[in-house]
Amino acid sequence: MARHFAIGDIHGCISALRSLMDYVAPHSDDIVVTLGDYVDRGPDSRAVLDFVIEFGHKQSLVALRGNHEIMMLDARDNKSWFEPWLRYGGDATLFSYASSATNAGTFEDIPEAHIDFLENSLLAYYECDSHFFVHANAVADVPLDQQGDPALYWRKFRAQEPHCSNKVMVCGHSAQRTGLPHNLGHSVCIDTWAFGGGWLSCLEVESGTIFQANEAGERRSFNLDEIDALAAPRTDPQS
Repeated sequence: MARHFAIGDIHGCISALRSLMDYVAPHSDDIVVTLGDYVDRGPDSRAVLDFVIEFGHKQSLVALRGNHEIMMLDARDNKSWFEPWLRYGGDATLFSYASSATNAGTFEDIPEAHIDFLENSLLAYYECDSHFFVHANAVADVPLDQQGDPALYWRKFRAQEPHCSNKVMVCGHSAQRTGLPHNLGHSVCIDTWAFGGGWLSCLEVESGTIFQANEAGERRSFNLDEIDALAAPRTDPQS
């Protein structure tokens, strides 16, 4: 039976992504769902897009759209969005396309294959029998095919109600600076702040296993059921 692996916000963290995929080692019949935000903030958005596009040629990949892909394309098409996008990490994206260390990079430096991927290959959501996958969030009482952009791409993950589909929501977008996913049972956020010194997370939904890698080359895994214990503060034994 095919397994489903969901990967949280990558944000240009190519070293963590390569390490994570080596660690997870999905089979040819597994389905990998990337939750968006491939670009911005981290060190190498260009390499991330190269990796994801190539991976999709060899493996069953479902690539979702994140708000940073929306901002990037808006900044290309509308000059009024350019400076705000730079402040939200677009400067790092353009730098990854620069031809030299003294060249900041421009949209003209971005390969057409990358623009085509961002414009034409990304989905708003995906669902399987037990789970559904979105970048940011979903309104609880609205069917997936009727969700609006504000929820799918921008709404933060806070106190959630179960979705009317009775499926578990898997999302990113809201960085968990503890490095641990936020699990509510009926919904889980797996953006664990890869670009900020945290971890890039991958959830195997059938088993509840979380695989993580970071830019420093470290890797670890645990089950969703273990998060509370991992998050609990440690106390020194009394002498």
